[in-house]
Amino acid sequence: MKGRNWRIQLPLHLMLIPGLAAIIIFSYYPMAGAAIAFQKYIPTKGLFHSKWIGLDNFRYVMELPDFYQVLWNTVYIAIMKIIAGLIIPIVVALLLNEVRKEAMKRFMQTLIYLPHFLSWVILSGILIDVLSPKTGIVNAGLQSLGIEPIFFLGDNRWFPFTLVISNEWKEFGFSTIVYLAAILGINPALYEAARVDGAGRWKQTLHITLPGMAPIIVLLATLSIGNVLNAGFDQVFNLYSPIVYQSGDIIDTFVYRIGMVDAQYGVATAVGLFKSLVSLILISTSYFLAYRFANYRIF
Repeated sequence: MKGRNWRIQLPLHLMLIPGLAAIIIFSYYPMAGAAIAFQKYIPTKGLFHSKWIGLDNFRYVMELPDFYQVLWNTVYIAIMKIIAGLIIPIVVALLLNEVRKEAMKRFMQTLIYLPHFLSWVILSGILIDVLSPKTGIVNAGLQSLGIEPIFFLGDNRWFPFTLVISNEWKEFGFSTIVYLAAILGINPALYEAARVDGAGRWKQTLHITLPGMAPIIVLLATLSIGNVLNAGFDQVFNLYSPIVYQSGDIIDTFVYRIGMVDAQYGVATAVGLFKSLVSLILISTSYFLAYRFANYRIF
């Protein structure tokens, strides 16, 4: 019997080989490059002949006056994105759940989901035009209300909020569908019983819909902890400029400039390794909390 099971399972295990090979080649093999964080790396000498300098790169990073501002920007922007990414999709999902015309409901779902498929290269061009202080439609609307034009992409006071709002505009449709799926999983008999007892739509939402959504809300909230240091490289890189480095420069763009622009590969790798270690701790914590409070398992 065991031999028969093995013959059945062997082809399935063989099918895993290409995937495992891809993971080893593209995920584990490049991890050897983390050694650059402990070297005065010179590309012409390579990984094995560059000078080892221990923790000097990490000390250098910690002494940079901009590093702590970059770290604060990353955490600040990421936390705002996490909070907005939880609240807005929940509210929109609850509102869409109240739409009774199925055609309108499907149309709205499609409409809010479309930006998710556009890259930040495309959306950044749209936002630069829309938010332009001189010709942008947003500032034109503000001027019609008697409000002075706002340089959303060039003002350190407004830039972080512009990042959060534009990111949520792009992504909240995807999260909304997740919450709508959670609402569809609620037993319809509960709503029927509530209507018999005289509960209106608000009472049904408060006492049936939200509690029914609670497990998925807790799960996504706890898993989002692992993204505290991920503020969105693609978005920030395509929207920021030196004038808003003070409020918009994040770890990923900081690493890009140090490594790719200034060619300080050891320092850039040290910052990236620091982020990876912190992210590992946060992700492990998020999975533990998801298992503890939402009974979530990855297997």
